Amino acid sequence: MYEPIRTKSVHTVAADSAPIPHRSREDELDIQLAGHLSALLAVTDELGLTEAGDAIARQVARLRGGLPPVRHAGLSRADADALHTRAHALAGRALVVAASRADTAAAILAAERMDAHAAARLTTAS
Repeated sequence: MYEPIRTKSVHTVAADSAPIPHRSREDELDIQLAGHLSALLAVTDELGLTEAGDAIARQVARLRGGLPPVRHAGLSRADADALHTRAHALAGRALVVAASRADTAAAILAAERMDAHAAARLTTAS
């Protein structure tokens, strides 16, 4: 026969330990969306698109609970076409996250930025 277990199992979680804080899926998506929009803001500022940058900054501030984002001060001196390509990709990522969290305002902004950067890439390529 089997002998009964007399010691605590190493596989059980200690009930006395402090609870581990966990973020909800919505909180994680907010953080991810704010990150994508912040990266898009940096590229937008580098392109000198002040009006678009202000709109993106408002969305980032909303997602961060009113905390305004830091605006991009340095210039990489990258080619405008490369910057538009990067901004288009970042706007696409933001659109995917905004759609998954059902954030209509951010999704519309991201889609508009994708269209604007796609159009800018076409005009610089011609």
